Amino acid sequence: MTDHPLSKAALPGLAARYRAESRFKNYGKIAVIFSLAFLSFLIVGIGFKGVGAFVKTEVRLEVSQELIAEYGDDSFTLLRKTVLYNFPDAKGRSGRKAAYNMVAAGAEETLAEKLSMMEGSPSKFDLWLPTSDDVDIARKDGLTEEVLNRFPEVQRAWLISLDKQERFRTRFNVGFLTNGDSRDAERAGIGGALMGSIFTLLVCLVFSFTIGILAAIYLEEFAPKNKFTTFLEININNLATVPSIIFGLLGLAVFLNVFGMPRSSSLAGGMVLALMTLPTIIISSRVSLQAVPPSIKEAALGIGASHVQAVFHHALPLALPGMLTGTILGMSRALGETAPLMMIGMVAFIADAPTSFTDPASALPVQVFLWSDSPERAFAEKTAGAILVLLVFLVLMNLTAIILRKRLEKKW
Repeated sequence: MTDHPLSKAALPGLAARYRAESRFKNYGKIAVIFSLAFLSFLIVGIGFKGVGAFVKTEVRLEVSQELIAEYGDDSFTLLRKTVLYNFPDAKGRSGRKAAYNMVAAGAEETLAEKLSMMEGSPSKFDLWLPTSDDVDIARKDGLTEEVLNRFPEVQRAWLISLDKQERFRTRFNVGFLTNGDSRDAERAGIGGALMGSIFTLLVCLVFSFTIGILAAIYLEEFAPKNKFTTFLEININNLATVPSIIFGLLGLAVFLNVFGMPRSSSLAGGMVLALMTLPTIIISSRVSLQAVPPSIKEAALGIGASHVQAVFHHALPLALPGMLTGTILGMSRALGETAPLMMIGMVAFIADAPTSFTDPASALPVQVFLWSDSPERAFAEKTAGAILVLLVFLVLMNLTAIILRKRLEKKW
């Protein structure tokens, strides 16, 4: 009786090959597990640190009619007198300073807004005001003994008393998403940087997608195969690996110094990012065109279509999903770039959100860079929160690419 041709007896090395294959599969599984673990650790770490940026702590203070009558026209003085009214044991210069530090910078704006909305003249009323960043962080940390020891003795007593009287509350921090940058952590937000990123990406998309798709179609379908086009293709492939800061230097030299575009504007930033993403879009678009079966164009040509019609009416629609994927990948890279934007001045302090493509603007990654250099704990929290918004932006962009690809994809 003969052994089976694939048995271990007939092939002594078969068992070793099976073991090697099993080890290779296990190595792949381990690599995937480690990748997911590191990604989860990164996202969870940023999430725990940044979730506090989306909420803020408010304190309830009593505003008397006597103070309104005397200082109602000066909201800043009224706020200070109201704080001292609620903390009567604030004695001396240090005590008054500690009392003022219980509320956020700019809290007088909330007080003035409340007074403008009031009807009648009540003898007194309660007003919820945003707390300072130190009090806000302490509240989020739980007002433990270790946390309270960071404050002067008089502030520790106030914090404990206010917490027992339930005069603290937590609310969603709308200002973090709508406000512009500020040197005060309580008022700083990503609204300006978010609008700057949107304007910059719109400019980048218009230029990079239009020029990139047309360049890919020409090089793949119409350009003659000679030394010049070969040289051009090699340089396009090389440009895809050039560091992004080089494109920033190019934009500084050409767009700002030669063409005189507005410095720190979304227009200049978008064009610099368009230069950076063009090689990626051209390469992915050419690959998508190469993936279309030649029989599609041959059939169109066989029934009398011109070369242009065969390409734009038949090959391009089939290659469009892959082109969109490459475009979104390039745009995702552009969204996270900081170095080229710094070179054209978008690293400047911009307090107001841009309203046009030529206004001075910042961008989300630049805002993260600026806040990460600040020593205040509240800015560290806002830095992580801005990173979370940036990640959500990236996820939405990639999700859009997947949906568009599925809707436009055609089977053959």
